[in-house]
Amino acid sequence: MFTRIDHVMICVPDLPQGIEQYRKMGFNIHPGGVHPGRGTHNAIAFNQDDYIELLAIRDRAEHKAAAGVSTNPDGGLESFIAAGGGIRYIIVQSDDLTADVAAMRSRDVDVGDAIEGGRRTPAGQELRWKAATLGPRNPLPIIFIQHLTPIETRREQVPGAGKHPNGVYALERVYIVTRDAEAAAATYAKVLGMPQPPLQRGTVIMSNMAVFQLGPTGLGVAQPYAPGPAADALERRGPGPFQALFRTTSMGAAARWMREHGMPPLARGVRNTGEHAMLASPAEACGAYIGFVGPE
Repeated sequence: MFTRIDHVMICVPDLPQGIEQYRKMGFNIHPGGVHPGRGTHNAIAFNQDDYIELLAIRDRAEHKAAAGVSTNPDGGLESFIAAGGGIRYIIVQSDDLTADVAAMRSRDVDVGDAIEGGRRTPAGQELRWKAATLGPRNPLPIIFIQHLTPIETRREQVPGAGKHPNGVYALERVYIVTRDAEAAAATYAKVLGMPQPPLQRGTVIMSNMAVFQLGPTGLGVAQPYAPGPAADALERRGPGPFQALFRTTSMGAAARWMREHGMPPLARGVRNTGEHAMLASPAEACGAYIGFVGPE
């Protein structure tokens, strides 16, 4: 079964610059290693059980050769980055990916096989997983993953996993903007094998949204009803993922860190839960909206 959102993939034009910007936001982020045969490399900011991945092209010739393979999710990466980058995929974790692929196919979902993959960290650690991508009949921005490396070992890939200066400890929700939330939510419900949630009103992203709860994390399908982050993302990039919202132990500590590292004050809003939230814009977060919620 699908257990949680594992991570968000944020695609950037230059990995060192992306690392620098996310460190300014208070994330303890480090180079993660290279993807052999794909021409890409990444950086990881690990929380307690999920993480942020920054992804960039490392070798354009190698990437171009690999991107031509139909099963490679990196196809179109170069043009995505050239158009501004940001969140390209939401990676959903499975505890038995082969079984979940079979279940999706029984619902007439177009999905590829669970294929083993891996990467080597700069410290020489081998990380292994199985992954499956959706086919052209269901072109959603989701990749499915089953980790073959235990979580305790994966936390060791970066120093101080889960200890960020901004106090972030968990991903709360990822948002996908669409022009028709009801229709899009029906498609996501079929793919995920979950009931379609009712629409609720989002007051920070100014959208009506259907939220799928995947363990402790939420996947929100949002349709703007007024100008705001979702409407901006839809106009700039069209439908797709645009925001990740993180839980922090202290909004004040996060704001102070960013101010001390040269970032302007983040926009503030009040969620439909009554909680206050801060939001970094795409200009401040490498093409993505990055939100923070928690006590002051």
